[in-house]
Amino acid sequence: MKIFAASVEATRALGARLAAASKASDVYVLEGELGAGKTEFVRGFVASIAPLAVVKSPSFSILNMYETSRYPVYHFDFYRVRNAAELGEIGFDDYASGEGVCLIEWGTLFPEVLPPETKIIRFHDAGAGSREIEIP
Repeated sequence: MKIFAASVEATRALGARLAAASKASDVYVLEGELGAGKTEFVRGFVASIAPLAVVKSPSFSILNMYETSRYPVYHFDFYRVRNAAELGEIGFDDYASGEGVCLIEWGTLFPEVLPPETKIIRFHDAGAGSREIEIP
């Protein structure tokens, strides 16, 4: 399904809708170019279940964790990861098969580490601050 988000707020609202439908152990890859709205989507997802959480891009930390009333949210960014072994060192498999939800920016850089049931959400810049978001 393709959804047009005409603003940051609409992108966040779509993240919140996904959070409402998600369950522990879900894994989502957020794929799209830099600035395509991936982190804004995560902000909406997390804010809908943990309103006081401050979501930052995990570009330099690789992983940010958010405790919520429903499940932990693990927000990964694979952009600066050098190889799959590095993900093994931080225990990615444990997070991906655990009791939380994984939201992974640039996850298709290492498809070999993703669980088979991973869902890929694609973000496309549609210009003028708008995004086209494909959700499976």
